[in-house]
Amino acid sequence: MAFAQQLIAWQRRHGRHDLPWQGTRDPYRIWLSEVMLQQTQVATVIPYYQRFVRRFPDVRALARASEDDVLALWSGLGYYARGRNLHRAARLIAEQGFPRTALDIAELPGVGRSTAAAIAVFAYGERAAMLDGNAKRVLARTFGVERDEKLWALAERLLPKRGIERYTQALMDLGATLCSRLAPRCERCPVVRACVARRDERVAELPAPRKRRALPQKEVQWLVLRRNGAVLLERRPSSGIWGGLWCFPELTGRAPAGAKRLSPIEHGFTHFRLRIRPLLLKSGSEPYLNRALTPISWMTFAQAEAAALPAPVRTLLRRLGEGVR
Repeated sequence: MAFAQQLIAWQRRHGRHDLPWQGTRDPYRIWLSEVMLQQTQVATVIPYYQRFVRRFPDVRALARASEDDVLALWSGLGYYARGRNLHRAARLIAEQGFPRTALDIAELPGVGRSTAAAIAVFAYGERAAMLDGNAKRVLARTFGVERDEKLWALAERLLPKRGIERYTQALMDLGATLCSRLAPRCERCPVVRACVARRDERVAELPAPRKRRALPQKEVQWLVLRRNGAVLLERRPSSGIWGGLWCFPELTGRAPAGAKRLSPIEHGFTHFRLRIRPLLLKSGSEPYLNRALTPISWMTFAQAEAAALPAPVRTLLRRLGEGVR
């Protein structure tokens, strides 16, 4: 039985069939799920996806929303440029309609070749090669292929003439459930007999991992000002980390006299680790802020909870709500 047919048969019996974005041809919902799934696990995405479609049931509702509303709903999912690009793309789609080929879908903000192919497959049944992290792992190990350009060529050659949707889902499911990165369950794999990596004892080597360098450490100080049950937050510039999100104001230089140091917070990014040192100040310390540079706002805890916040800000707000430690 050909590789594609083996995967299709396996997916029919053992694949995932109850994900909330399955069973629809709606390109909006498929696009939304595929963007959310970029570098994010399914279990994390599901509640965010469900909240999004309740709040924005179609692309026009998303296009009409403010960026603040979109980022607030995205808050905690990470990689916030995805949320901003999603909003930009929604406005383009509302004006021009949803593109109908993988080539055209790839022109949308925040959509690359693999994501575009997945959308085209599930929304329109296009025979397009998808190569996300799961598919890359399955193909690299099964066929002993290492370089990306060869993997793309292989992915194109393997496309079945029929059943493209189930085949594409099978690649995702197999990589996520059996052919995992660290603990693959080869004994249950439908193509284990043909697997080059298994035969050559190279499962751990394929696909070739990127060389990892030690992540540099960075440190910032956050000013925590409270007044009448509210905290002072500032909106970050649209570019850079946490662009457009609300954060505690940063302080460069020495801590003000009388500042109380709170427990530090560690946060990891793709290219560095950040150590955040919060400083609790009494109200009246606003002169330390430069209002000309960034918008600031006093928010109650309830208002802050509904705003677009990065995860470390939510962590610190929880600590403040429970009593500063």
